[in-house]
Amino acid sequence: MRIFVDADGSPVVNISEQIAKQFNIEIIIVKNYAHQIYSDYAEVVTVDVTNDSADYYIINRLRKNDIVVTQDYGLASLCLLKKAIPISQNGLIFNENNIEGLLDRRFIFAKLRSQGKNHQNAKKRTKTDDKNFIEGLTSIITKTLKWVFFYISFCICLPTTSSPAFFP
Repeated sequence: MRIFVDADGSPVVNISEQIAKQFNIEIIIVKNYAHQIYSDYAEVVTVDVTNDSADYYIINRLRKNDIVVTQDYGLASLCLLKKAIPISQNGLIFNENNIEGLLDRRFIFAKLRSQGKNHQNAKKRTKTDDKNFIEGLTSIITKTLKWVFFYISFCICLPTTSSPAFFP
């Protein structure tokens, strides 16, 4: 399990890094040249400023059960296809039950913008948003680690064909 952060404009880069460090998990912060991010713990990857460069970098390196911090619904949907776990900067864990509605909403808002119509602007970030993100990311990590521990324990306990206790 690793954590990827789609860092362009993300307000939770530092929080993500602190949590990764707390759990001793590898974290890769992906940003474009327009952003200055430095870290003593995380791997910071700089990509081109073209659209979706960070998304392509992340998707091409993603593995099952990796965690992706993103506010991009398109990237989140691709993460789900690769069996990764995407989470928004506000703690929303994307899944098969909510991604289609979010993508539909994104399409509708893009259509309204192209017609010159405005929709609600994003609300100012609050401490509650940070708290929700911390709880969501910590929950994903602990659940995944418990599952991995259970799986490893189960595999170690399986009898082999040469085991006299099970096969006299």
